[in-house]
Amino acid sequence: MNSLFQTNIKTPLLAVLLVFATALVARAQGSRIQMTSLDHLAAKASQSVDVTIDERLMKVAAKALSDHDADEREVKQLVAGIKGIYVKSFEFDADGQYSAADVEAIRAQLRGPGWSRLVSVVSKKEGNLEVYMLMEGEQIGGLAVISTNDKEFTVVNIVGPVDLEKLAKLEGQLGVPELGIETTKPKTKN
Repeated sequence: MNSLFQTNIKTPLLAVLLVFATALVARAQGSRIQMTSLDHLAAKASQSVDVTIDERLMKVAAKALSDHDADEREVKQLVAGIKGIYVKSFEFDADGQYSAADVEAIRAQLRGPGWSRLVSVVSKKEGNLEVYMLMEGEQIGGLAVISTNDKEFTVVNIVGPVDLEKLAKLEGQLGVPELGIETTKPKTKN
């Protein structure tokens, strides 16, 4: 009877711990978009890009940047709080190489708690662009961009606190593509 009692106590306790651990992991990775469902597109693509810069690599990259060079110092400050940059981009020689289900697999994740769509641009000439932001209280906890046209499909996910003003300066660096973020320039007195 003693071992039965121990088993009955251990099972619910283990279940509670498992649920608690799962909730912690889900919260920690809430701004990380899972993009493995897109891996099959690489075989169809004429060009594919897969960027995975996790928190550990962000720190290594930041250390490699010089404090003496003004541009490198600025990039170092920009990435200080970012926990990861993840990009999957595919270019195809023909139309119809990715499906609506491929795009929906990403969008479905962005319907989760805290995510809001900021921008939706639909253009028959240039394709579609969607920008999503994850709010954690008053702070931006992550950013996701989906860009599609007939022959291209790109998903960008930035994990961690994001300053949109500073993000514009990261375009074209560390795997962040040109997103077309315009910053307001301070007016100077004449």
